[in-house]
Amino acid sequence: MNLSKIKRTLCLLLALAVFVLPSGMVTPPAAAQSGTYTVARGDTMWKIAVRYQIGVSELIQANPQLKNPNMIYVGQKINIPSIDNVKTLEQQVIDLVNKQRAANGLSPLKSKWELCRVARYKSQDMINKNYFAHQSPTYGSPFDMMESFGIRFSAGGENIAYGQKTPQEVMNAWMNSPGHRSNILSPTYNQIGVGVAKKSNGTYYWTQMFIKST
Repeated sequence: MNLSKIKRTLCLLLALAVFVLPSGMVTPPAAAQSGTYTVARGDTMWKIAVRYQIGVSELIQANPQLKNPNMIYVGQKINIPSIDNVKTLEQQVIDLVNKQRAANGLSPLKSKWELCRVARYKSQDMINKNYFAHQSPTYGSPFDMMESFGIRFSAGGENIAYGQKTPQEVMNAWMNSPGHRSNILSPTYNQIGVGVAKKSNGTYYWTQMFIKST
């Protein structure tokens, strides 16, 4: 096993699962359509997705009127799905992570929207497939999942949790767990992605993904 694989394995072993049972949860409104974008010369669905920091698949899903998403034309109206409420929760977690790192003399982690998207998919996958584990029946290990989405890294780690009502509550749970705290305060990482998804019963699932970018 090479050094990179060893680092990945150690980081994953440190990220032991933690959860708190939900009670009296207050939930945000569901994500909704948020405006439109007018296609300009040279645009592709990928370029539009990057502009709004969402996945191409989410953009296509929000535009069922497109017969062929690979062929869009100038002046066409594209619906842009809004996940601002989700992104707000995710950014609050990232801010809390960097606050903890600053208090411990560590450099802040850079938020990577592509990694947030992967973390969001992981949270949703745990809901869809009714499991709570680092190993996904859909994507495999966190490292396999990141690589399948084109994320390049030399070291990585993952924290997961469910049931906490707020970013502060889930951060408190992670910081009170040695394995999760080790990931949050690791000097190895330089980028982070946070993803949150909400189950139909109102339970939040949280995922943090950490990487050292290459």
